[in-house]
Amino acid sequence: MRRSLPPLVGLLLLATACLATACTAAPEPDPKRTEDRWRPAPGLGWQWQLSGRLDPTVDVPVYDIDGFDHPASTVADLHRRGRKVICYLSTGAWEDFRPDADRFPEALLGKGNGWEGERWLDIRRTDLLGPLMAKRLDMCRDKGFDAVEPDNMDGYKNRTGFPLTAADQLRYNRLIAGMAHERGLAVGLKNDLDQIPKLLPDFDFAVNEQCAEYDECGRLAPFVAAGKAVFHVEYELTTEQFCPQARKLGLSSLRKRYELDAWRKAC
Repeated sequence: MRRSLPPLVGLLLLATACLATACTAAPEPDPKRTEDRWRPAPGLGWQWQLSGRLDPTVDVPVYDIDGFDHPASTVADLHRRGRKVICYLSTGAWEDFRPDADRFPEALLGKGNGWEGERWLDIRRTDLLGPLMAKRLDMCRDKGFDAVEPDNMDGYKNRTGFPLTAADQLRYNRLIAGMAHERGLAVGLKNDLDQIPKLLPDFDFAVNEQCAEYDECGRLAPFVAAGKAVFHVEYELTTEQFCPQARKLGLSSLRKRYELDAWRKAC
């Protein structure tokens, strides 16, 4: 999650041996759900609201809302209004305010990620993290969400307290994507621009913060070229500053406040 903070790029330490993802138990895929999952196309309008009282009346086809904060009835109401609904989850950082926070062993918890109550996770420990994230994805599925936005998926480029490598990140991101697909959920790649060429086949859309501010939007072009939506927000720039390029690239772009409340200004 970038929001007001650019990634904290640190020196990578020597990699330690990683536990294989094969030790993570996952349910058998449901072929029908996997085949029929939503695949958002470029240019779709969207609303991203993670705080405040949800405003369900924004006339856009896609909503991205917090998976824990909203019950199945909220998702059903948005569906009745003709919306597809994305389930926001943090899959790369621990949050002390979540109802399952005490299920995370202390050994998984690293340094703070710049947000109060949040710490990076040791994504190498898929034996422990896999079952925990499977339960979160089950929640998204059971509430009726169409997709998931897994956040904090670029720990390897930050000072996490663990010697994470790019290979660790690829392995973990693919694990999360695969578990989402097994549950019939579309899945978005959050930021992690450096790994787009390798992860593009695994993800159905992208979610990006501040690519215009950091002159990175062109790096999202492979998603659009593959017929996959890029849901993009800026916080500091005006729409006049970033919308012309966003339209040219085929991005679904908004200006939002850092708190990600109901306010939005679309391109």
